[in-house]
Amino acid sequence: MSVAEFLCPDEAATCALAADLAKRCRAGDCLLLEGDLGAGKTAFARGFIKTLVPGAQEIVSPTFTIVQTYETPAGILLNHFDLYRLEDESELQEIGLDEALQSGITLIEWPALASAWLPKDALHIAIHPHPHSDARRFTLTGWDDRLKDMT
Repeated sequence: MSVAEFLCPDEAATCALAADLAKRCRAGDCLLLEGDLGAGKTAFARGFIKTLVPGAQEIVSPTFTIVQTYETPAGILLNHFDLYRLEDESELQEIGLDEALQSGITLIEWPALASAWLPKDALHIAIHPHPHSDARRFTLTGWDDRLKDMT
C-alpha cells in the first residue's frame, strides 16, 4: 500500500488537493478523514464536495446531523458523514452507513468508531496542521493505482 504526502500552505491548496482526489473518485469509493479538531477536515470536505456537486450551496460539516447527502450530476450519491458525536458502533446501522458504502461515494470524518465497517480499499487521509502557520500536511494511504501521477 502506497503512501503519498502533500503540503498545502493554505485553504485554497487544501481545496485544490480535495478537488484532484474528487476527480479520481468513482461510485463505491470511501475516503476517511482523520485529524484533530481544527485540522482542516471540513475545508477538505468542502473542496471535495464542490468539485463533485458544483451546484451545492452551503456545505457544512454534518457534526450535528451526522450525515449530509448530495447528488452528483452523474446521479451518484455522495454521503458526508461526521461520526464525532456517535457513542456506539450500533448507531452506524441507524444512520445508514452500510448502505452508503455499497453504492455511492462516502466521505467520513472521525472514522475510528466505524473501523470494522470500512472497506479495505478506502483512502485514508490524515491531516496534520503546521504548528506556526495555516499549512496542512496530508498523508494519503491507499489507492495505489490512482495516486501515482499526483504531485
